[in-house]
Amino acid sequence: MRIISASLALLIAFVIISSNVAMAAEAGESNETKTNLNIFSENKILLAYNDDENFEGFDTEKKVEKALEDSKREKALERYAEKRKSASYPKGKFTINASAYTAAADECGKSDGITASGLMVKEKETIACPPQFPMGTKIKISGMGTYICQDRGGAIKGNHVDIYMKTKKEAFAFGRKNLEAEVIL
Repeated sequence: MRIISASLALLIAFVIISSNVAMAAEAGESNETKTNLNIFSENKILLAYNDDENFEGFDTEKKVEKALEDSKREKALERYAEKRKSASYPKGKFTINASAYTAAADECGKSDGITASGLMVKEKETIACPPQFPMGTKIKISGMGTYICQDRGGAIKGNHVDIYMKTKKEAFAFGRKNLEAEVIL
């Protein structure tokens, strides 16, 4: 069913983009080249595109795939929604003791990259959090961005979080830092 939905979304995107490119070409030198594209599936926007200039570098398939992947990741974490609603989070900003990890077997006991939440690790998104933060909790880390609790670890307790990084070189360079963070609801 998901493959059919994805195929349908790609087909719709192609048809819409083709017609919008034709309309933009007809507009010629006028200011009517603004193109808007929204693709919906299961009441969610899978792809939103707004281009005031041109279509160069616009890779519809990659954008649709990314939107589908993000939607699938969100859906996988929905089962923890009730726990997130009832969790008692720190108020405002708080300090975390952050370190970094990779999906290497010597660190995780396995090397498949599958987190405790069942998702594949993702750079600049996955963090291992202590149990008081339910899976799917979004934490904004100052200077780094917003991460999502998707993993656990034996040494992850108290205010310690482990940030996933792709390579050991990056993880060692990151080291251990006290950073300011806040839960984003």
